Amino acid sequence: MKEDSELILESEVKANSWKIRPCHIYKEEYKDCKSLKARFQQYFVTGDILDCSSWAHDLNDCINFEDKGDYNAGKRVIDNEDDRRSERMKGHTDNDVWRKRKHPPEDWNKPLPEYISKRYENSYLELKNREMKGESPPETSIKEPVYCTIM
Repeated sequence: MKEDSELILESEVKANSWKIRPCHIYKEEYKDCKSLKARFQQYFVTGDILDCSSWAHDLNDCINFEDKGDYNAGKRVIDNEDDRRSERMKGHTDNDVWRKRKHPPEDWNKPLPEYISKRYENSYLELKNREMKGESPPETSIKEPVYCTIM
């Protein structure tokens, strides 16, 4: 019988398993991190070459989690994904220039000004929207096809 700590770990990993990417993605990230092109980019941006071992560890842990059901490995991958997300969001969370809203503005869904709605009344998206709603297209719909040529 499993101990309480093992059951807690298992339920935590199962609840957060959506954060674990498919294993082939970790392999691609590791290969990309070690590539010559990436090394030039890393050196240009940071002035140093980055450590790619976290991608290799995540690949091994992902394989152990998926193939062997190792919940400790799954927990390590989830923790690394959380760390990556918090690092990526650091600029947003540390921003003290803008005041963050608690709720949207009161008039967030007011109708568009007339000149904007006139401009888009015969657009492709508007015609498709009406088609999906089952409405007939307006009389002034696009009669001639519009072509775009790139030269």
